[in-house]
Amino acid sequence: MSEIKLSAEQRTEFGKGAARRIRRDNKVPAVLYGHGTDPIHVTLPGHDTMLALKTPNALLSIDLGSDNHLALPKQVQRDPLKGFIEHVDLLIVKRGEKVAVDVPITVTGEAAADALVVTENATVAVEAEATHLPTEIEVSVEGLEVGAQIVASDLELPQGTALAVEGDLLIVNVTHAPTASEVEAELDEAAAEAGIEYDEAETPEPESANG
Repeated sequence: MSEIKLSAEQRTEFGKGAARRIRRDNKVPAVLYGHGTDPIHVTLPGHDTMLALKTPNALLSIDLGSDNHLALPKQVQRDPLKGFIEHVDLLIVKRGEKVAVDVPITVTGEAAADALVVTENATVAVEAEATHLPTEIEVSVEGLEVGAQIVASDLELPQGTALAVEGDLLIVNVTHAPTASEVEAELDEAAAEAGIEYDEAETPEPESANG
């Protein structure tokens, strides 16, 4: 994974008001921590940071003038409605150091026609060098029949990458694809358990001639 360079500025203002002013300037408040150092509060360029964080486990080279830090995003806070980045926690890493990260699972291929592919875990924890982290791990379900399962130990990991979870962790489960009638029956059963009754529409009685 190549490093993504971001120019940062030391931050001396704190609190919600300061954070709002930073975001109004199209910047992102962030904190660098790790390796026994005191937290370093910085601001990052908003647009460049948004683009950088589209890459899972992006390796960031944070330029602070005379200082430079390699860091990984550990927590990204986003506005729940608008989706813009509100704050980023960055973990300082060293070259050659091994770190544990969650890597997205990408399912490829087509299973058998009557099969339903269920991704039980969308990510898997692995350990790898901070400068050689995988951005995704592909899992092929091509031709798999109903009943097939793929567990963590079945994954093909890049060289230098090791699992950080138990090998029997279920990643993909290939089950029977329900028919339309089976789906309808399940809905009816769920409605019955919830106490919902579907009554036929009542036809109003005709009014009497004297009414």
